[in-house]
Amino acid sequence: MKRILICLFLLPILVSGQNKNETDSINYQNKMEWFKDAKLGIFIHWGIYSVNGISESWSFYNEYISYQDYLKQTKGFTAKKYDPDYWAALIKESGAKYSVITTKHHDGFALWDTKYGDLNAVKNSPAKRDLISPFVIALRNNDLKVGLYYSLPDWSYVDYTHHTRNVMRYEIADDPARWKRFLDYYYGQLNELKINFNPDLWWFDGDWEHNSEEWDIESLKSLLTKDSPDVIFNSRLRGNGDYETPEIGIPLNRPETDYWELCMTINDSWGYQHNDTKYKTPLQIIDIFVDCISKGGNLLLDIGPKADGTIPAEQENILKELGKWTSKHNDAIYKTRKGISYEYFYGPTALSKDSTVLYLFIRDIPKDGKIALKGVSNNINRIYVVGNGTILNHEVFCNVFWNEYPGITYINIPENIIDEYYTVLAVQLNGKINLYSEKTGAIESN
Repeated sequence: MKRILICLFLLPILVSGQNKNETDSINYQNKMEWFKDAKLGIFIHWGIYSVNGISESWSFYNEYISYQDYLKQTKGFTAKKYDPDYWAALIKESGAKYSVITTKHHDGFALWDTKYGDLNAVKNSPAKRDLISPFVIALRNNDLKVGLYYSLPDWSYVDYTHHTRNVMRYEIADDPARWKRFLDYYYGQLNELKINFNPDLWWFDGDWEHNSEEWDIESLKSLLTKDSPDVIFNSRLRGNGDYETPEIGIPLNRPETDYWELCMTINDSWGYQHNDTKYKTPLQIIDIFVDCISKGGNLLLDIGPKADGTIPAEQENILKELGKWTSKHNDAIYKTRKGISYEYFYGPTALSKDSTVLYLFIRDIPKDGKIALKGVSNNINRIYVVGNGTILNHEVFCNVFWNEYPGITYINIPENIIDEYYTVLAVQLNGKINLYSEKTGAIESN
């Protein structure tokens, strides 16, 4: 009897806990919906490193140049041709749905009018103005989501532990009061950014230098989610974020997580570097973007404006070319979900949210003017070219009445529908996609 009473007492608690977990899961999925649908974002690395065109922060940290010489760049950071409205319009034209800008990199130079320290664009550069506010306004005027990058480390700040690779100011255990002063500084800056800009997404970096307790991640997230429960965090909070952020190299296999974003440079540099002319072509960018779409992730493509605020012509051209392709293939990009495996189609694919439309991404012209789609058990209502609506002919082989194997569908691809970059086909199915996965063998009865 006593055991029964204990069970009856615990049952509401267990049910309550289960309901809370389910509610938390639903809330999480709801807040991540726009991010999952967005597919493309533009990353912006802008700071004093663009003056001499050198590696952002790392050039002094790795002691390639002295810290004093690095800081001399503040004198050339003019932003005199900075046009945030044009930036936002170009980002929208590219097909991106959000943008993330560096408010402060590891060097500690802030782009907004912070009351914490003097190393910022307003007090310590010829720009003499807050550069974040007008850009945030311009993004929102273009219906784009706002992401703010913030470096957890600040290698310039006197009360931060690290300064260069070979210079450590102190250990936290030896001077916890000094670390507390840094935390007050860093919380102060983050609170300013939250109050002034209330971003949709926080993009943190540099978490490797301390553990989650030292960074006080729990308090940080509590501060930034207060009155903003739907704000999104990347994973660089010692893993305490909402989505994964692979960098430069796209995962070869589909990540297990439903939410991830590849951040990648448009050439070989994050910030503007005069001598870096190794730009990826528009086709190479789209190659990588399509791979992300097929694997259920986003691409956060980085650009690096010059010190005067202009965007290099090569970068501008790539964004415009990307925009031509994304605007044409809108239906196959946004609000889609990861595609089917390569066993069924030799190329990238995506599915509509309801899984009734399969999108096929075709990079090259097929040798015989046909492509093959295998193992789809659904009847196909029609196949058409995304962006112009042309309906394509198809025929099925290897489909016999005594075997449930659905056969191989060959789709005719006339040359006149081939896109300059990627041709995209929509395969409309009679219901949710049903992929055949059984073993096939010899005939047993006929």
